Amino acid sequence: MLVTGKKSSGTMPMESLIYGGKESKRENSLRALLACSTMSAKSAISKEIFAPLDERMLGAVQVKRRTKKKIPFLATGGQGEYLTYICLSVTNKKPTQASITKVKQFEGSTSFVRRSQWMLEQLRQVNGIDPNRDSAEFDLLFENAFDQWVASTASEKCTFFQILHHTCQRYLTDRKPEFINCQSKIMGGNSILHSAADSVTSAVQKASQALNERGERLGRAEEKTEDMKNSAQQFAETAHKLAMKHKC
Repeated sequence: MLVTGKKSSGTMPMESLIYGGKESKRENSLRALLACSTMSAKSAISKEIFAPLDERMLGAVQVKRRTKKKIPFLATGGQGEYLTYICLSVTNKKPTQASITKVKQFEGSTSFVRRSQWMLEQLRQVNGIDPNRDSAEFDLLFENAFDQWVASTASEKCTFFQILHHTCQRYLTDRKPEFINCQSKIMGGNSILHSAADSVTSAVQKASQALNERGERLGRAEEKTEDMKNSAQQFAETAHKLAMKHKC
C-alpha cells in the first residue's frame, strides 16, 4: 500500500506545537521574572532613595526613552548602560510635598542613583499618547523639561498614571497638570479611589452625627431627670407642709 507524504492543510505539525508551547512558557516565565525583578527594584528604591530622607514612595514605573538625547560622553561619566525609573513620592512631614524623581541603576551596580527631580507643582502636562488602546508610551511636560518615555509594560504605565492623577488631585490646589490622551480606565481608577475616600468620609460623618445625636439625647435625658428630681422634691415639701397643717 502506497502512503503519500501529503500534509493536511488544517493541522499544525507536532514539532511546531511542541516548540510553540515551550516558547509560550518561556515568554510567560520571562514576564514573571521581569515583574518580580521590577517589584524588587521598586522596593529597594523606596528604602535606599526615599526612606533616608523621610519620604514615602507612592509609585514608580520603569522606563526608557522613545527618542535618545544627544549627551556628551563626559556628561554621562562613561558609566555604560542603565535602567531608569520615574518615581512619585511625598514627604512624611507636614505640610506634605510631592515630587517626581528620576532614578537610575547602572549596569553592574546593585545601588540606585537619584538624578533629576521636580516638584509636583512643576508638572504641566501628562500625555497618555493614545486614549483608544493600551500603550506603554507617555510624555511628561514640566516647566523646564520635556521627556518622551516608554514604560516596561502598558499596565505598569496605567497603574502609575492612576496614582499620579490621584496624587495631583489630593495635593495640588492651585494649578493642576493637564491629563490628555488618557484611557477612561485611568480616570476611572482614580474615581474608584475618590469614591472609596468619599465613602470613608461619609461613614465618619455619619458616626460623628450619631454620637452628637446620642449626646443630645443624653443631655435631654439628664435635663428630664433633673426636672423630675426637682418636681419630686417640691412634691415632698408640699406633702410635708400639708401633713404638718392637718396635724396642727
